Amino acid sequence: MRRRRRWRAIPCCCLRPARASTCSPTTRTAGGGSRSMCMSWADPQTMTLRWPDAGAAERPRHRDQTILVLTLLLVAVGLGMIYSASGVMAYKRFGDPSYFLKRQMLWLVFGLVCLLAVARTDLNRLRRWAVPLLFLGALGVVLVLIPGVGVTVKGARRWLRIGMWTVQPSELVKVGILLYLAHYLAKKGSRITDFWRGFVPPLVVVGAIVGLILIEPDMGTAAVIGLVTLGLLFVGGARLGHLLLIGLAALPVLYLLVMRVSYRRQRILSFLDPWSDPTGSGFQVIQSFLALGSGGVSGVGLGEGRQKLFYLPEPHTDFVLSALGEEAGFLGTIAVLLLLGWFVARGFAIALEADDPFARYLALGVCFFVGFHTLINVGVITGLLPTKGLTLPFVSYGGSSLVVNMIGTGLLIAVSRHRPPI
Repeated sequence: MRRRRRWRAIPCCCLRPARASTCSPTTRTAGGGSRSMCMSWADPQTMTLRWPDAGAAERPRHRDQTILVLTLLLVAVGLGMIYSASGVMAYKRFGDPSYFLKRQMLWLVFGLVCLLAVARTDLNRLRRWAVPLLFLGALGVVLVLIPGVGVTVKGARRWLRIGMWTVQPSELVKVGILLYLAHYLAKKGSRITDFWRGFVPPLVVVGAIVGLILIEPDMGTAAVIGLVTLGLLFVGGARLGHLLLIGLAALPVLYLLVMRVSYRRQRILSFLDPWSDPTGSGFQVIQSFLALGSGGVSGVGLGEGRQKLFYLPEPHTDFVLSALGEEAGFLGTIAVLLLLGWFVARGFAIALEADDPFARYLALGVCFFVGFHTLINVGVITGLLPTKGLTLPFVSYGGSSLVVNMIGTGLLIAVSRHRPPI
């Protein structure tokens, strides 16, 4: 009896949907047999090469271990740098040089629990929770804006106090937005090309949340969410003209947000020329330059950095990479960035192998969030972008940020369970 062959789809490098169909002639295999290869563009969700795989039925699904190892390596680097960069400051403020390290480790334990829980959760169940989680995240952002409820630090009201802990709802809402966008794009399919019925609705939903985040104000998080939303709409098949139209419409809004507010305008001016105000708005970036320059190729040695001694503001949060650059040098900085790049690349590989549109968009969204966060953080510490107050994923101090990133890793592992191994 002739064995039936099971067909499986191998995603191509292009993630955007297409609208045509071509098939190539039968190709000869190395063993002398033949395979029928087809380029399928008919499915609005994927562009795939299809060929028969006799062993696909026997190939077990598996969790991606590489993404977990990369996460743990980055977290380990982060814990070391948090202790090194904050030890002196923590001792002066709290009498305990490991104060910030201990708090980050507690958040890490909670983050690992979330990672394992999400990694073991069925994607269909996660999809059913997309809208409720989005609503809960938006509710948290609203609560922050209520006087007496939100915690104000340095003029920004971004946190909620829960007992002895503070959480940042604008970080947590990213999970709800990601699940919602993945669900919406998978549901709409090719109808995303319809401007009013497909393209505009998610922009209205996400735009409302971004507007609330801007009121806090938190320009950095709002910018990342906006970039991720447009990125997912693009790979989901939205028309390029629609995306450009939204970009043009956002320009006057950005102008009003930046140039009409004095401290934001000053940030832009100091970004263009930080030396024009070296003791004021340009101080932070200049100290970052000094830290990176002092490190040279191999660094001054772990724990031996000087800029963290009350020169470089926020050396354990937004500018942790500057502190790392001073102590571990150019080589250490590049090593951390390569780990982050590998994380994003591995996430893209998981997305490419996903056999479900929701899973694919979910994995891509995690990659976009980590990738844009990293690019903006690096741009800020090197003076290529104005200061935004964004953390370096997995490395910077920040409980809400760490937990959300760990959930992102859990989502990638959950998606990897629904694909053949690479």
